[in-house]
Amino acid sequence: MLPRLPLRSWLLEIGLALLAMLLGLLFVANSASESDGAPIALEAAAAVVSFAGLVLFRRRHPVALTLFLLPIGILLGMPMGATPVALFAVALHRPARFAIALAALHATATAVIYGLVLGPTQEYYESVAFLVLMHVSLVAVAMVIRAQRQLVASWAERVRQAEEGQRLRIEQARHAEREQIAREMHDVLAHRISLLAVHAGALSVRRDADDDERQAAGVIRQCAHDALEDLRTVLGTLRAPALDRPLPTLGDVPALVERSREAGAEVSLSLTGGNDDSGEVPDQTGRHAYRIVQEALTNALKHAPGAAVRVDVDVIHLKGLSVRVVNDLGWHHAGPPRKAVGTIPGAGAGLVGMRERVQLAGGDLEHGPTPTGEFDVKAWLPWQT
Repeated sequence: MLPRLPLRSWLLEIGLALLAMLLGLLFVANSASESDGAPIALEAAAAVVSFAGLVLFRRRHPVALTLFLLPIGILLGMPMGATPVALFAVALHRPARFAIALAALHATATAVIYGLVLGPTQEYYESVAFLVLMHVSLVAVAMVIRAQRQLVASWAERVRQAEEGQRLRIEQARHAEREQIAREMHDVLAHRISLLAVHAGALSVRRDADDDERQAAGVIRQCAHDALEDLRTVLGTLRAPALDRPLPTLGDVPALVERSREAGAEVSLSLTGGNDDSGEVPDQTGRHAYRIVQEALTNALKHAPGAAVRVDVDVIHLKGLSVRVVNDLGWHHAGPPRKAVGTIPGAGAGLVGMRERVQLAGGDLEHGPTPTGEFDVKAWLPWQT
């Protein structure tokens, strides 16, 4: 089976094999001029074998290829040209001890065999010196290239480790910051909300409390409980990404409106469009719609208590959601005026957060008073799959 290499690598292997064949042709031509060369047919067969060996096994099995080429490279001219390329591959892809051992083996075998054939002549010394110097030079160059590659690889590994260490330090800093924010939120909010729930529970069991007061206290207690659960979810999100409590979706909007009604608000809900099934709306899009309705109802109850509120959600399947919350700014109600029990502070952050949420979702938001004396919040959320 042929090795799986990119085209560039195949071209390199073929180019090196052709270079080895050219070198082998020089050795064959030199042997032919001295009338002591091997038959041309044998040289041609050796050339084919050497070419195929270099192309297929130079990278994967350089040691075995060199051991195969060494003996026939001493006797034949074409393998003699392939041997330096194979030995270069050993020094480039294997530890130095393999290349040095093979180079020493080749030098010893060449000196012995050439000495037996040629004797102590000038041609013997020149041939042995040329082959040994060529192989030693190629091995030295390959070892230098291998060392340079290893050095570059070690630098790259150090850079990778430094980047990984920096990433871990940043992650630890972020985790510590999230832990600090979680502690601050718990210390500031959890205690006060818990006291609110305790006082509401005590109010609901008072003997002199009427039914309306008991119901109002129950609603306050339930809202405080829900707020604590939401706070625990936020704290859990800050401390760890995993969430045990499911996040709200569009299907939770009716329950949200019902809780506002239990708190004494006059809220109407219209949920239309789509497939008449809010579960078909993507969770992320539905969650954005839920939070917009939640914030708009909170603003209406806080800044216009007792005003009628209208919530309209229109689902356009596969396109988006249209969310609209409208409340009266001036109103009249029957019966004696209600006693003010205090004003809930507001910093205007609700509308800012609502706008940021809509912008992140890729939608549009409009809000403000209307000429008819209403406060209108309109949002468009694109369909997010």
